[in-house]
Amino acid sequence: IMRGSEGRCAVVRRFPIGAVLCITPFNFPLNLVAHKVAPAMAMGNTVIIKPSPRTPLTALALGRIVMDEGWPKGGISVFHCSNEETEGLVRDDRIAMVSFTGSVDVGWGIRAMAGRKKSALELGGNAGVIVHSDTDIDLAVRRCVAGAFAYAGQVCISVQRIYVHKGIYAAFVEKLKVATEALKVGDPADDSVHVGPMIDEEAAKRADGWVKEAVKGGARVVTGGNRRGNFYDPTVLVDATPDMRIACEEVFAPVVTIQPYDSFEEAVSQVNASRYGLQAGVMTRDIGRIDYAFRELDVGGVIINDIPTYRVDNMPYGGVKMSGSGREGVRYAMEEMSELKLLVWNAGSS
Repeated sequence: IMRGSEGRCAVVRRFPIGAVLCITPFNFPLNLVAHKVAPAMAMGNTVIIKPSPRTPLTALALGRIVMDEGWPKGGISVFHCSNEETEGLVRDDRIAMVSFTGSVDVGWGIRAMAGRKKSALELGGNAGVIVHSDTDIDLAVRRCVAGAFAYAGQVCISVQRIYVHKGIYAAFVEKLKVATEALKVGDPADDSVHVGPMIDEEAAKRADGWVKEAVKGGARVVTGGNRRGNFYDPTVLVDATPDMRIACEEVFAPVVTIQPYDSFEEAVSQVNASRYGLQAGVMTRDIGRIDYAFRELDVGGVIINDIPTYRVDNMPYGGVKMSGSGREGVRYAMEEMSELKLLVWNAGSS
C-alpha cells in the first residue's frame, strides 16, 4: 500500500457517455448498424442512427423493433437527413460521441467537425494478402477469390492486393484466373450467382476507369475488366505499380491485383506501403514468419492462413493510419462508448 493511502479502497466503473450518433454506410445496412447500436444501448446511452440514404429501411426497421420491445421513448432515433443536416448533428454539443463507418475523406472530415467529442472511425482499406511458398496454394486461391469478389468487392476488408512468393507466382496467377472465370455474375437472388451488382452505375464506372487507367500505365488484365451497367466482372490485374490508384487507394469493387515478391520481409514491407491499415492476411506454415508478420504489419488485425475479410463480433475490429481510430466489437465498442469514473473511499475516516 502506498504510504498515505492506508485505509482507503477504490472502485472503478464505466458510465454512459450520453448521446451517441451512429453514421453507417450502404453495405451491410443492418449488420453495421447493429455493430454500433448494441454496444451503445448496452452502456445505457441514447442512440441516434443516421443510415446511408441508399439503404435506410433496415435501420428504420431495427429502430421500430427496439421501441416495440419496450426501450424508453427517445432512447433510440433513426434520422434520415441530408449531408448538411448531418454536419449539424456532428457539431451539436448535445452529442457526446460520433461513431462513423464509411469513406476515409468523410470520416476524417467528421473527426475535424466533432471538436471535443469522442469519435470512433471505421474507415476504408485496400487489404493485402501475403501468400508464401510453403502454403496450400489451392486453399489460398479459394480464399482469395472469396475475399476479393464476394459482395462485388464492396467490403472494407475485401482482398485488393495479393503478394505471392515468386516460386509459386505463375501457378497462383493461373489458378486464380481459372477460379475467377468460374464465377457467375448476375442477380444475387439467384442461388447460383456468385457476384452481384455494385451499388450503382457510378460506382461501376469508377472501378472501370481505375482499371483502364492502370492498363494505360502498364498493368495487364488477366481476366475481367468488363462493365455492364452497374455490374462489373471479377477482375484480376498483374504488373500494377504501387502508385496506381487500383493498388494504393480503396477500389471497393471486384478488382484484385497480384504482385510477386522475393523475400517474406519484402512482402510485409509492400503490404505496409499503403496509407491504409485495416487488416491483412498471411498464408504460411512457418511460425517465425507468423510472429514477424504480427509484429511488423502496420494494420489493426492480422489473419493467419486466411484472408483479411474476416470479422467476429467478440474480437476488436478497427484500423490504423488512414483506416481509422478506435475499435468495434461489442466489448471494445462498449469501452469506446463509456467513461471511466473512479470512486475512492477513505474508510479510515469513518
